[in-house]
Amino acid sequence: MTIPTLHSQTSAIPLACVAVAIPAAERGAHFQRLTRLFTAAARERRDLPEGYAYRFDADAFDDLTRWIANERHCCPFLTFTVELSPDGGPIRVRLTGPEGTQAFLEAALPAIPSSHTN
Repeated sequence: MTIPTLHSQTSAIPLACVAVAIPAAERGAHFQRLTRLFTAAARERRDLPEGYAYRFDADAFDDLTRWIANERHCCPFLTFTVELSPDGGPIRVRLTGPEGTQAFLEAALPAIPSSHTN
């Protein structure tokens, strides 16, 4: 029996947003949350070889977890890595995936400059 690796599983998933994978009743709030997170709440964006890393203040936690819960359905090719700093420190979120992920995110997420810091 062969167990597929994570890489082989993600490489077979198309690089596409399937917005209808988010329940219709939640879709509007999801995209409003996305806009709020990546225009007002994101404090920093750093380039990664396979995507981007973002930094948020600790008070963005609830919005981030709700956004990620739905985003996993519409963009199943993404890998989400969430790092919570101690004592109310910043939250770091890495969005990575197969080749082309960084360009996809650049087009899909509201733009903040790389290495942008608030």
